[in-house]
Amino acid sequence: MSQSAFSGSEWSLEDDTLHEECGVFGILGHTDAATLTALGLHALQHRGQEAAGIVSFDGRQFHTEKHMGLVGDHYTNPATLAKLPGSAAIGHTRYSTTGEVALRNVQPLFAELEEGGIAIAHNGNFTNGLTLRRQIIATGAICQSTSDTEVVLHLIARSRHSSTADRFIDAIRQMEGGYSMLAMTRTKLIAARDPIGIRPLVMGDLDGKPIFCSETCALDIIGAKFVRDVENGEVIICEIQPDGSITIDARKPAKPQPERLCLFEYVYFARPDSVVGGRNVYQTRKAMGLNLATEAPCDGDVVVPVPDGGTPAALGYAQASGIPFEYGIIRNHYVGRTFIEPTQQIRAFGVKLKHSANRAMIEGKRVVLVDDSIVRGTTSLKIVQMIRDAGAKEVHIRVASPMIFHPDFYGIDTPDADKLLANQYAGPEAMAKYIGADSLAFLSIDGLYRAVGGKPRDNAAPQFTDHYFTGDYPTRLLDKEGEKMGRKVSMLATNG
Repeated sequence: MSQSAFSGSEWSLEDDTLHEECGVFGILGHTDAATLTALGLHALQHRGQEAAGIVSFDGRQFHTEKHMGLVGDHYTNPATLAKLPGSAAIGHTRYSTTGEVALRNVQPLFAELEEGGIAIAHNGNFTNGLTLRRQIIATGAICQSTSDTEVVLHLIARSRHSSTADRFIDAIRQMEGGYSMLAMTRTKLIAARDPIGIRPLVMGDLDGKPIFCSETCALDIIGAKFVRDVENGEVIICEIQPDGSITIDARKPAKPQPERLCLFEYVYFARPDSVVGGRNVYQTRKAMGLNLATEAPCDGDVVVPVPDGGTPAALGYAQASGIPFEYGIIRNHYVGRTFIEPTQQIRAFGVKLKHSANRAMIEGKRVVLVDDSIVRGTTSLKIVQMIRDAGAKEVHIRVASPMIFHPDFYGIDTPDADKLLANQYAGPEAMAKYIGADSLAFLSIDGLYRAVGGKPRDNAAPQFTDHYFTGDYPTRLLDKEGEKMGRKVSMLATNG
């Protein structure tokens, strides 16, 4: 391995990881709305670590708290939660894929409309957000953020429908892409999911009060009951009546489309204890490892997961192969997202900040290293070198998902196509040589489909969203197609 392979900004560990935009949580009619929302966001922290926000309503006015950083850094403070009174609240934890990292982009976003205030938050990405943004700015609109969520507020304000709920529906029907969205008005909590259900959204119940959130783990943390998944294309309107009761009005599209949930929810994003689309994520990831062992067997002495994402798949691989499972890599869970690397010597330690080799389980052995995915390959290269330095005789990488060839436009922050490892080398053998492994193999697309849905991929009508593997994008990419027009989105520096 050349010395240059371990130098420069290209070796940022965060750049070699897939990031999802955010998680959402909302509750209506509960006296502890803001506290429950904060707890829900804490459970959804894995979906975004850059910022978090909560908006509450106390029957008279809206209150908002937005902060950069982790949920636990701010919303465990009783003084902060005291600033969020009321029995209705929605919250959001963010990783940015559209718009720069700034407090003005932290959701929920709020606006005053003719009928009163409205706060909205969403998970995912609109593939026509910039296109619509250009159109509304051309007609005189003023945008205060660079988030595509603000476009929805403008469309709601411009709608000719009389009720806020109908205006909201009118607005999101103009949006394309993958999203789950929550909106809160003075009396309503509204939940919506994109027409093919790329991004997940579930409905729960706590003491008879409705809850919506990105994953079931957010229900578990507050002791709420899972009710059902919000269906693709569905809009659910919960409203507090004058007598205090809550009505629920579920509106479904006239011409529903087949659901195509994002496969990466199962591969990487969702928490292992969540149930997504009726499937336990942990069991699904373990099944990926079982299938991987059948498709890509290996003569090894020990199966080692790349923690934490590769652990369930490694357990499945070990079970199917009969090779012992061991924690050959120990993860440090107390490393934040930002670490100052002032010198080249310190920068070279990058991977050891998060992962350390467990020499006793590795030395002198043929190691089968199981990971959930490979993006750029930079982290894999460092981990392989770390395993070899710990005395491994051989290092064989097995990846519990297919090769990633294509970027995402639905809320996953992926590199450009030419930065993806699969596009830089002619097959697994060349990729393995670059990474420094003795062999490298990926789970097939059919193996992944069988693990998640029980059947191979239906090429005529795919059961899931899988464009990052196949190039089969499930919606139009209007913003991508219109890039030649240029992106005129200003980047205002803020001190917040």
